[in-house]
Amino acid sequence: MLNHKTIIRIIGLILITEGFFMWLGIPMAIIFRESDALNFLLSGAITITVGMMAYLPVRLTPIELNRRDGYVIVTGAWILFSMFGTLPFLLTGSIPGFTDAFFETISGFTTTGASILNNIEELSHAVLFWRSLIQWLGGMGIILLTLLLLPFLGIGGMQLFSAEVPSPTPDKLHPHVKDTAKRLWLIYLMFTFAETLLLWAGEMKLFDAFCHSLTTMATGGYSTKQASIAYWNSPYIHYVITLFMFLAGTNFTLSYFAMHGKFRKIWENEEFRWYLGFIGGFTVIVATGLFFISGGGFEAAFRNAIFQVVSIMTTTGYVTADYLGWTPWLIVLIFILMFFGGSAGSTGGGPKIMRIVIMLKNSTQELKRMIHPNAVIPVRLNRNAVEESVVTNVLAFIAFYGIIAVISMAIMSVLGNDFDTSIGAVAATLGNIGPGIGKVGPALNFSEIHVAGKWFLSFLMLVGRLELFTVLVLFSPLFWRR
Repeated sequence: MLNHKTIIRIIGLILITEGFFMWLGIPMAIIFRESDALNFLLSGAITITVGMMAYLPVRLTPIELNRRDGYVIVTGAWILFSMFGTLPFLLTGSIPGFTDAFFETISGFTTTGASILNNIEELSHAVLFWRSLIQWLGGMGIILLTLLLLPFLGIGGMQLFSAEVPSPTPDKLHPHVKDTAKRLWLIYLMFTFAETLLLWAGEMKLFDAFCHSLTTMATGGYSTKQASIAYWNSPYIHYVITLFMFLAGTNFTLSYFAMHGKFRKIWENEEFRWYLGFIGGFTVIVATGLFFISGGGFEAAFRNAIFQVVSIMTTTGYVTADYLGWTPWLIVLIFILMFFGGSAGSTGGGPKIMRIVIMLKNSTQELKRMIHPNAVIPVRLNRNAVEESVVTNVLAFIAFYGIIAVISMAIMSVLGNDFDTSIGAVAATLGNIGPGIGKVGPALNFSEIHVAGKWFLSFLMLVGRLELFTVLVLFSPLFWRR
């Protein structure tokens, strides 16, 4: 049975939190002498008021959470955050239509980075900051933020944590979820600050450096420039962003170990070795292809290759080149990369490297079981046997992911999109990547997608960000039975 008052109380507090973050756009408007301060003040006031109206009547309700409550809160929070997050876009007139504003906002909060904007450079600094901030908040997770800001949720907060971070083998840095949230956010802040300084030391202005740090660490991909990172023809900037995309796509637990000098634990982590191997292997292949096909220098070929491989695999979505202009077999490789994702415990989207590894290991072990039917041959990860329930969960996830992708591609085709655009849009939104192929490639965007298509793709972004089951379980009749 759902604890309705608890759910309303928590979501009310989450909306209040969002409203205060909206007010951070006010100093941006004042600093750059723009006229959006009042619009951000009003946006925050509306959101806080609605949050207070939800919270105050049930503020004395004891916090009682079960797993079902967690699923409802997480999914509901993402939808409501996105709905109210449209206010700065709507009130400033940056995005006049609600459908487009909602698409841009949920794309931000889910760290997808798919955009409908064709005039990014014309937006005010306050709006550009809000656009980057929503990705940064969504990157580590609204619920993790709530666990940090609202200590009383530490009791029963594991239900929210597991629904928000449903990786196959969740890592916690501390037995209490609130303390885990604090450590994760500390690492997140440190990386954001470090990248800002490094980008500012290059050719970026401080504002651009800050905004790109917010969206890099979120593996979101929103840029302050229409041409994305290609705007800066600077190897230094490209390599700095590549490094931090790589770090953002790595399990944050490993970053914690690195900060404490436990480098051996990092290399012993099998998922990290596969993650490094996939990036290295695809980079060599793409760089070799670009070197011989483009006729440019090796450094440029290597830089474009590693940037795009890391960007797509970590689901960040930045671009330094229009990969649709490459030879077809390289485009196919980029498309394949859209189905990998970052590491479990990272801000990256997609199926996740750990699931890919477990699936591959189980497939090879299945061949051994066919040869030795009476042998007990478990799947092992980090030298430990993986529980059968975890393997089953991974296989179910991969199956659901494939089924949803195929059905969604058919739906997008029915809505009037060509084949390339249909598969590109679905891969880009379900995997929270941003740019796809076809008419939603890196040189274009999602502005020409049909209204119904935008709402459907918004749903896919949510499903992909919460890793399928958190959302899909809400459609099961069993979930709603007493």
